[in-house]
Amino acid sequence: MKSATAMLMTLACAALMLTSCADKYELTVTGEVINPCYLGNGVEWDPYDEAADWGCQLSEDDWNTLYERLDYMRPQYVRCMINSPFTYFDGKGFDHGRNSGNILKLLSYCQSRGVMVVYGEYNPPTWGMKGSRKWVEASVRHLDWLVGENGFDCIKHFVIFNEPDGNWASTDGDFAFWRKMVAEFQAEMDKYPSLKGKVSIAGPDAVIDYRNPASRYDYAGWLKATVEGVPEVGIYDMHAYPGQRYVRSGEFCERLKELKAMVDKPIILGEAGFKYFSDPADSALADEYWRRVKGHPFTKGSDCNMLVYDQFYALDMPLLLCSVMNAGFSGAAAWMLDDAMHSSGDSGKTEDVKLWGMWNILGSEVFGDASQEEIRPWYYSWSLMCRNFPAGSKILRIKEEMPEGVAATAAQTPGGSYSVALVNFGSQDREISLNLPEGGEGYSLQFYGEGLEKRPASTSAKQSFVLPARTFAIFAKE
Repeated sequence: MKSATAMLMTLACAALMLTSCADKYELTVTGEVINPCYLGNGVEWDPYDEAADWGCQLSEDDWNTLYERLDYMRPQYVRCMINSPFTYFDGKGFDHGRNSGNILKLLSYCQSRGVMVVYGEYNPPTWGMKGSRKWVEASVRHLDWLVGENGFDCIKHFVIFNEPDGNWASTDGDFAFWRKMVAEFQAEMDKYPSLKGKVSIAGPDAVIDYRNPASRYDYAGWLKATVEGVPEVGIYDMHAYPGQRYVRSGEFCERLKELKAMVDKPIILGEAGFKYFSDPADSALADEYWRRVKGHPFTKGSDCNMLVYDQFYALDMPLLLCSVMNAGFSGAAAWMLDDAMHSSGDSGKTEDVKLWGMWNILGSEVFGDASQEEIRPWYYSWSLMCRNFPAGSKILRIKEEMPEGVAATAAQTPGGSYSVALVNFGSQDREISLNLPEGGEGYSLQFYGEGLEKRPASTSAKQSFVLPARTFAIFAKE
């Protein structure tokens, strides 16, 4: 299996040349702050709960490969969710050390690298236990076992139900019930010195642009009701799976701005990815998706994204982050790191995995296809967005209208330097004149299109370069 560094070298492309036919645009990074303390970008990394059922736990080589790839990415936060029937609930009672090897390895990595963790449970052990006092006590006790007894104070926030607004959740969109359970969980958490005032509840964990007919509220209503009536929530958390046209048009960013205007605390996307089914403009992508699903040996397409292999997805995902950052949100976790984390519905069926990841670490061992273990293109562009916009950055406004087909976002990092990300998802090259508030040494330009190229830039506060069509670029100091 190739390392991330080796893959970067393999993907290196020839120098990009300025062309006289490129349109010219001037962009100025201002001192106007959109968000004064960004929490950073990251990934959903769940602890391979089903691997034991598949008869193949991760090897030490697998873990070392994951650590190496994550070390290059430098995620600033990880969302980590468990399924208690695979872990601390054995069907009859609760055993907090049961099947704990993977979660301990995962959290040990996050603890050692200073990665903030948003931890939680997808659902109660059984749906009938969703309001059970025994589950509340056991769930919080398990959280304390991780934070208090095992010392994983990297866990800063706690999700008690995944997407409680959904008709697929045990809550089935019942906001009043969810609000009641938040209060019960908070009261239980307050009994533990390791948790009280140190781990806060994240919510509502609702899905943007979704409405459950059984629910009193749509996604915006869930957020508004949480802000107005659920003071226990310490960080607001939403999920987003927009389509391509929706993001590229700028409408998605405007939707995020509307949500940000509702809140009085930081708000993040706990899950973020693309779905290409709801918009007629994305129909060609949807058709290709279903063409690939047909006859596939390990997914039926019920919950996956067959287009994560494609180069354009390496543009779509940083483009989504430009919307997140420019809207004033405080971070986003990509759904998801690894195909090997879940089957659809967590059924344990290897013929219908949630194929969404940057790779499948068990490609050869479980699925008989070693090529699935190789890194997919979007890992590189997402990694650059994690590395170059670290926690504590100030997101800055960019003056001037963007050229058609281009999006950008900028920040001043905690060290005082600047990072600018640009995505040209259009079909024309664009010549960019980029003005920074001040110059400095050690900056470079990195381009990611069909490959990754890095070249030094001058120390001038004004940079001129061509941003080729269908290319992602980072101007930053590493």
